[in-house]
Amino acid sequence: MATTPRRTPTPPDTDEDFRRLARLAPGPARELLRHQVIGAWLPMAERISRRFRNKGETAADLRQVAAMALVKAVDRYDPDLGHSFEAYAVPTIIGELKRHFRDYLWTLHVPRSVQQARSRVRSAVADLEQELGGRRPTVREIAARTGLSEEDVLLGLEAGTGCAPVSLDAVTGIADDLTVYDTLGAEDVALERVVDRETLRLLLADLSERERRVLHLRFFVELSQSQIAENVGVSQMQISRILNRLFSQMRQRLAACD
Repeated sequence: MATTPRRTPTPPDTDEDFRRLARLAPGPARELLRHQVIGAWLPMAERISRRFRNKGETAADLRQVAAMALVKAVDRYDPDLGHSFEAYAVPTIIGELKRHFRDYLWTLHVPRSVQQARSRVRSAVADLEQELGGRRPTVREIAARTGLSEEDVLLGLEAGTGCAPVSLDAVTGIADDLTVYDTLGAEDVALERVVDRETLRLLLADLSERERRVLHLRFFVELSQSQIAENVGVSQMQISRILNRLFSQMRQRLAACD
């Protein structure tokens, strides 16, 4: 079944309105005409804003940014330059929407002063790369162009990563199959036992050599009491008494340390 091609809305005919705006002096008549022109082109601005949906910004905010860009385009458009208003307004609106995402939708919270430094640094880098034949400008060159300190330039350069974080699936470059996720640390359950281990280490230092040997054979070699008795050269009953006495002493001393 053939599908019906989507029809592109016909742009409003406002050529004469723009020529009148250019001739009218500031006042109620001009302001009324200006509002009418903005209203005529507002659906176009809203259509453009929908291209940026599902990028982390609400539809209402996108429409507002697009509408403000449209107002700027109407106020700055010069019909005597020979190009259509649509050809001028569309790049203006798209540029404002992209700038909105670049300047305000940060994955990481970055102070406003650093955001502004990043914007100035980014613009200076683009200009300097053209002037330098494609060479990446140095921090000192960027600082001279922007009037920022070298420290602020470095902050601006680093702040760029807050807009476009690296994916956890990205390859690190250390190895072909090593991703960023592979380099992340995991929770170490042994950390919860650090205090207990250090306390026990001090307690064990006060035991006799035979007592430490009995504990070692029981918990590290995992021998039974009869095997420990044979190894140490005493009866199993004596090993049982030694273990019970050691357990009782260590519990009391651990409780005293809490």
